[in-house]
Amino acid sequence: MIRFHAENDVATLTLDRPERHNALELDDIAALRRALDQAAAANPRAMILTGKGRSFCAGVSLGDVGGEAWSENPLTALCDAIESLPFPTVAALNGGVYGGGAEIALSCDFRIGVRGMRCFVPPARLGVHYEPAGLARAMRVIGLQAARRMFLAADEFTDEDLLRIGFLDDLTAPEDLPAAAMARARRLADLAPLAVQGMKRTLGELSRGALDAQAAARRVARCWASEDLREGLAAMRDKRAPVFKGR
Repeated sequence: MIRFHAENDVATLTLDRPERHNALELDDIAALRRALDQAAAANPRAMILTGKGRSFCAGVSLGDVGGEAWSENPLTALCDAIESLPFPTVAALNGGVYGGGAEIALSCDFRIGVRGMRCFVPPARLGVHYEPAGLARAMRVIGLQAARRMFLAADEFTDEDLLRIGFLDDLTAPEDLPAAAMARARRLADLAPLAVQGMKRTLGELSRGALDAQAAARRVARCWASEDLREGLAAMRDKRAPVFKGR
């Protein structure tokens, strides 16, 4: 179900089970975790996560997980792994986002959607208490009131709703999504990786109220001492595009 591709500093993971709206079973979650490891091993400067068909992801198959009492929720662990990737991630949402698929999208740094898409998270209609880590993730990205609408009220969100609440960064026509996602990923990949990756980690710690101030200070100092900074300053002086090497 999970397809991996890497080229020119950009890795792409594609959910490819369109006949089931890319719903994940437990084996698929494990496969996606392995694909994340594969992406990290390729050492890209950005990653795209997308799907095939009319839906990005319909969450976790309830037939596969219903009745389980998790000591560690596998979807939470998956989303934590996506969120903690060192390089920036772009969710290219090719269609509807449902259930846990919304949390997978929220675990990415940027989200580009397609016109006509919808988002709906149904646990309150099923008698399921969504995992606290997932609720906290939603609050960090879209805010408390939008999270209330998404989880407590089980509201359905249109494409414009998703843009308004900050779930989406951009909207595009379905046929333009691959190019729009690659353009965003390429722009990220062309920036100074030490600065981008360092600030991603610092922003994540700040958003969780868990800043390691000493580690953040070391990241700042590393950038000030880097070849990339000297290259960036030289490129600005010479009025050319910089070529960063991540050191």
